[in-house]
Amino acid sequence: MRQFSRRPLLAAPFILPFAARAQGAWPDKPVKIIVPFPPGQAADIFTRVYADLLSQRWPQRVIVENRGGGAGAPALEAGARAAPDGYTLTAGTSGTLGVNPSVLPNLPYDAERDFAFITNVVVLPLLLVAHPSFEANTAQELVALAKRTPGGLDLATAGPATSQHMAAELFAHRTGAKLNMIHYRGSGPAMTDILAGNVKLMMDSYASARAHIAAGRLKAIAVTTEQRAPQLPNTPTIAEAVAPGFRAFGWTGLNAPAATPPAILAKVNADVTAILREPAVAARFIELGGFAVPTTPEAYGEFVRSEIAQWREVARIANVRLEG
Repeated sequence: MRQFSRRPLLAAPFILPFAARAQGAWPDKPVKIIVPFPPGQAADIFTRVYADLLSQRWPQRVIVENRGGGAGAPALEAGARAAPDGYTLTAGTSGTLGVNPSVLPNLPYDAERDFAFITNVVVLPLLLVAHPSFEANTAQELVALAKRTPGGLDLATAGPATSQHMAAELFAHRTGAKLNMIHYRGSGPAMTDILAGNVKLMMDSYASARAHIAAGRLKAIAVTTEQRAPQLPNTPTIAEAVAPGFRAFGWTGLNAPAATPPAILAKVNADVTAILREPAVAARFIELGGFAVPTTPEAYGEFVRSEIAQWREVARIANVRLEG
């Protein structure tokens, strides 16, 4: 009996350090990234690119879970309420983090307090595109035309309070152009109408419009990013053409629940930003219609707060609200 009673005491010093080390190993099970849109949309496409590469770096798989509907609010709520252990991350976007706080009543999450900010991932340039028969070819000509026919110029968007709509409202406010916003249920139906010439002007993402621009079915008038888009180096920005300082675009970043341990946040940031800086990944993002924007958690948090402030002002000026 004495020999039996001594064995746990002898083994304990060797077992406990191993257990402590095992508890500190992260990730030791699959990591999930919630995407607040259906498969095939931009946030889903770009998230899957780096999720696949994280699966190669980490000892566990990274799984993308799509939760569409409700302007992304249910998905963001799920991400905010998840256990803060690093195993559930959320793809925050220009709509769900930047716009929703100003346009959705009773939002079930706080975009600034409920999440830890890890890094921005991709910026998606938006641009004004037009049917080839549209009278204006430049942003200056477009503004002049709109001022000659106040409210008579139709502009298609992917839907109310989308990044396309909010960018168009900001453009109208900054330039004094009176535009009649025509909202569709997504970019696809709007694109169908503009290609048919039923509506002549549209605010859309480059990712959606690029094939039609290349084929000559649409003409690019101006892009919404602060610098010219790498995919359209000869197309001026709205900022340089008619509205200095103009900035509006789609984006997707990576977030965790607010109480996630700093060590896990630091590891995820280091690994994701390293992937985004790889030349092949940066080139792939450009090919897909965006560009990689790896950053620090602090810079990403400041960026999200600036987006919330900008779109809150646009929503107030244009009286943009969604039911919910």
